[in-house]
Amino acid sequence: MQALILAGGKGTRLRPLTVYTPKPIVPVVNRPFLLYQIEILSRAGISDIVLSLSYQPDKIEDLLGDGSEFGVRLRYVTEPTPMGTGGAYRFAADEIRETTIVLNGDILTDLDISDLIAFHRNQQAEATISLVRVEDPSTYGLVEIDPESRVKRFLEKPAKEDVAELGMNTINAGVYVLEPSILDLIPVGENRSFEYDVFPKILENGKAFCGYVMEKNYWRDLGNPKSYLEAHRDFFAGGISGFVIDRSAVSDIATAALVDKGSVIGTGCVIKPGAKVTLSAIGQGVHIDEKAVVENSVIWSHTRISAGAEIRNAIVGRSCHIGRNATVTEGSVLGDKTSLSDYTKV
Repeated sequence: MQALILAGGKGTRLRPLTVYTPKPIVPVVNRPFLLYQIEILSRAGISDIVLSLSYQPDKIEDLLGDGSEFGVRLRYVTEPTPMGTGGAYRFAADEIRETTIVLNGDILTDLDISDLIAFHRNQQAEATISLVRVEDPSTYGLVEIDPESRVKRFLEKPAKEDVAELGMNTINAGVYVLEPSILDLIPVGENRSFEYDVFPKILENGKAFCGYVMEKNYWRDLGNPKSYLEAHRDFFAGGISGFVIDRSAVSDIATAALVDKGSVIGTGCVIKPGAKVTLSAIGQGVHIDEKAVVENSVIWSHTRISAGAEIRNAIVGRSCHIGRNATVTEGSVLGDKTSLSDYTKV
């Protein structure tokens, strides 16, 4: 069995963080995001993984290589033009002529892929879609299944009153099991979406199409900065199971600095006396001067935070400079190489 990760998106909703860093490799607790998806596949014994790329593909290939460092075999296909989720699956057909696990490249989950595969086989399905329950499905598309877990229909962004009347809250969780026969429903070389084109076609053709509801698994779409920051909070709170947070990095932390046990500090950081770091992810080579405060935030690598600066509930990109006594307030997102002068407030 193989896997295909759809990692070609531009990450527009995550900008400015994705201007220079492709979304699939933005750091999540100081680890490239794609490695979490690769890990859940590896746990299920899937080591043959194809990455479908489009935006800044060289950066992803250079970082992940052939996958041997992570115990898997990685291969890459690069779309000549953006082809949509379904079109990317069809474009990679030469690499995946067997049962395939397909993952959207912006989903963080601790789903046990083995359970999903077992469900797919027990149902004798040609296609299985993972589903997750959310409090407000009106911002997503609802997926309705019958008591036998067969997919009945898709409802795109229903009104809240309609959701209450329907009495369901299951949405597409972005992980699929697909048999090779599904490829025959997708025209070669054309832009196609799973949600709008392929899945309706599966229903139209009467193929066995099932929905697997993730009842006890963590799930988050990392599509925007707010969700990206909340994923870090979930990690620190222990809300995501099965992943080990690496806290072995060596840094120069002053004895008079206060760094809580929940924070993750990258290699080669310098944290001066009187600085305070709480529930934050600090990338490698970050320099935090005296009496600076970093709280509930994510700081990418090689940024300098000057004395007395305060950063709370914010994201700061790579190689930024935060001036003395500057304040970065809740919800702020600073792109790479941003420079804030002394006493600035954003």
